[in-house]
Amino acid sequence: MFVLNDRLRNRSAAGVIALVTALSCAFGTAGAVPVYAADGAEEGGSASPVVLRVCNWEEYIDLGDWDEDELIELESDEIIGEQSVVEDFEDWYEETYGREVRVEYSTFGTNEDLYNMLTLGDVYDLVCPSEYMIMKLMAENQLVPLSDAFFDESDENNYYVKGLSPYIRSIFDTHEIGGEPWSKYAAGYMWGVTGIVYNPEVVTEEEASTWRILDNPDYHRQVTIKDNVRDSYFAAVGALKSDLLLSEAFRSDPDYKENLEREMNDTSPEMIAQVQEYLQDVKNNVYSFETDSGKADMITGKVVANYQWSGDGVYTLDQADEDDFELAFAVPEESTNIYFDGWVMLRRGVEGDPARQHAAEAFINFCSRPDIAVRNMYYIGYTSVLSGGDDPRILEYVEYNYGAEEEEDSDEDIVEYDVSYFFGGEDCEDGTYVFDAPSESLHRQLFAAYPPREVIDRSAVMIYFDDAQNAAINQMWVNVRCFNIRDVPFWAWILIAALIAGAVWMTIRVRRHFTGT
Repeated sequence: MFVLNDRLRNRSAAGVIALVTALSCAFGTAGAVPVYAADGAEEGGSASPVVLRVCNWEEYIDLGDWDEDELIELESDEIIGEQSVVEDFEDWYEETYGREVRVEYSTFGTNEDLYNMLTLGDVYDLVCPSEYMIMKLMAENQLVPLSDAFFDESDENNYYVKGLSPYIRSIFDTHEIGGEPWSKYAAGYMWGVTGIVYNPEVVTEEEASTWRILDNPDYHRQVTIKDNVRDSYFAAVGALKSDLLLSEAFRSDPDYKENLEREMNDTSPEMIAQVQEYLQDVKNNVYSFETDSGKADMITGKVVANYQWSGDGVYTLDQADEDDFELAFAVPEESTNIYFDGWVMLRRGVEGDPARQHAAEAFINFCSRPDIAVRNMYYIGYTSVLSGGDDPRILEYVEYNYGAEEEEDSDEDIVEYDVSYFFGGEDCEDGTYVFDAPSESLHRQLFAAYPPREVIDRSAVMIYFDDAQNAAINQMWVNVRCFNIRDVPFWAWILIAALIAGAVWMTIRVRRHFTGT
């Protein structure tokens, strides 16, 4: 049973199982009673269903009901979504493990919405926040680590560990919170980079390939910026440190990647003050701060450049293509923010309930099965963290979407596009993951979905800030978004001064009246 957008309740099947077992023993039929292993799998018979409470982003999993013409015909498989991934998981889990699972599925709109829901007492087993919220939940000890069994590559159903991109695996293994790697608690789902969607008829690729487009006076009121503090802070730091980040000395340093991440995560008081001043200038230059409206504003031509996550960038370009309106995607030369959404298990949900944890980890693995990953990418438009391992279907899907036409009479310019870093790893240079693509892909959907190596080399993860850093940055953001003292005109200052003087004069008169002085 697939329950969508329903406030979840804290339920457990453990008591029911215990009751059934006790009654069966009392009537001398213990041999017919299903017994569950510690991992939640069934050992004969049936039992009450496991209730798995999942909370994910809105419109962030395939809901099925595809039309026949949406069939994805790959070289090694044909893929179509007939029912939702959640319903398919319920069927697969029972077939695979012999026990019924019922998913109660809810959604959230922002990371902050999810955190507020948890704070107010909503209980979930499995949630899918972004990387900084994962780091926050880790720091607050709200998560349950993934089990050792989850990482067992000999288990044919462990699709995640067998199919995770080597590049993404490295990031999750090397980034830590409190001395523990992300990979101990989080399984990636979708990923991408930040960049600029732009109208190439108005904005040049060079102008779009820098964070300084946000304060470029040539595009006054024609650019949008993200209405959240982390994305805007990252862009501001990139713009303010543009000369340093683009310098040959900085880029040729053997410790470039470490230095880049340190510079892009600079939260010194001096940097925060500079970011505030810069964003106040940007506020006067951009069309708007936005969360979702920038896509429509680009497609309708209301703006000519839009700070965007690459997944939404792909969507924007696709929608514009349907209207014969060509847009392009650029990644700033200074640096780009690499972002993730990932699955984590919450202590308040699964701790102490092995059956529920098993179902939660199985849900992650089912969503990591290559054909399901393809369905989710097709529906969402974002890029999965999965390469597929030995299964070729994800790579085939990339070529299916973005590869060059094979017709001999095709007149499109062809280039070789290399995605080896993602599918094969750092040392993969045998050409296995190089395919022919239209040259226009270098600035469009393929470029956004699977950025080339030179873009990845200048990417940086924005780390989780501690309480003091968060307080300072959030106050900066309030100053930027709510009030800009420099916007107050001179005449207003005169009026304010006059009002203050009048209030003081009236106070003195009233006091004299009552005191008789």
